[in-house]
Amino acid sequence: RGRRRRRLPDRGRLLLAAAALPLLLLLPAGCPVRAQNDTEPIVLEGKCLVVCDSSPSADGAITSSLGISVRSGSAKVAFSATRSTNHEPSEMSNRTMTIYFDQVLVNIGNHFDLASSIFVAPRKGIYSFSFHVVKVYNRQTIQVSLMQNNYPVISAFAGDQDVTREAASNGVLLLMEREDKVHLKLERGNLMGGWKYSTFSGFLVFPL
Repeated sequence: RGRRRRRLPDRGRLLLAAAALPLLLLLPAGCPVRAQNDTEPIVLEGKCLVVCDSSPSADGAITSSLGISVRSGSAKVAFSATRSTNHEPSEMSNRTMTIYFDQVLVNIGNHFDLASSIFVAPRKGIYSFSFHVVKVYNRQTIQVSLMQNNYPVISAFAGDQDVTREAASNGVLLLMEREDKVHLKLERGNLMGGWKYSTFSGFLVFPL
């Protein structure tokens, strides 16, 4: 005869269950369950790991009582802005040569400040940026730089003197720390920004 398994008394089972509740729930693969604050489930060796008893931090991450940090479903970041004014530099940007945008198409997370036309990273991660800036109808060259913390990272030129419409365009992936700033700077020339010809966009590819 095999040994009979000893059952815990009711009180012992209740204490064991109470100790396990605030920690982790291991559920079968494909489970649709989410944590109390809508944390995205993590797939770990075929099982869904759902963090309970957790609280969101300022940068959108979720930190549990065990010290485990996961990405919240609300940590999505993206922006896209256009210009409706005709020429740059304006009185506003003569000093810094910042290229200002006055219409926002997308601003998920509200990390692009329209007044200053500066994007501030809410958390450390890899970010994608692109710009498309149109020059005015004259025989000149424009140069546009994407600035990270006031340091030029990439630039684009438009200087074909045989065309009346030309754009300076470029794109890049950047490793950014929390509160790093990105904006566009007009290094030389003038722009035509009316009719939504000039755009500036970016988004968080993944956090680190």
